Amino acid sequence: MILEVAILPVIAGKNTEFEAAFREASSIISSMKGYVSHELQSCIEDGNKYLLLVQWETLEDHTVGFRGSAEYQEWRKLLHHFYDPFPVVEHYTLTQTYSK
Repeated sequence: MILEVAILPVIAGKNTEFEAAFREASSIISSMKGYVSHELQSCIEDGNKYLLLVQWETLEDHTVGFRGSAEYQEWRKLLHHFYDPFPVVEHYTLTQTYSK
């Protein structure tokens, strides 16, 4: 399992519009091969910053399958104009887990 992590800097004043577009875009990403789950969190300290976490079965499901798809072009059209600067996307794999 791979965790995609992106900090999304949304242009000030565009939050409501961004969140509505993200709800629409969620159906796109959730339909992709290898998709497991995703969540969007808003930053408490900076109301124009969001954290996107997406679980994929494999790295290639995201980097090749999703990003190389026609669906990704629709995702881009819905969301990419909200970012300034454009977000850095990184991928992580679980090393250790702890809980109480």
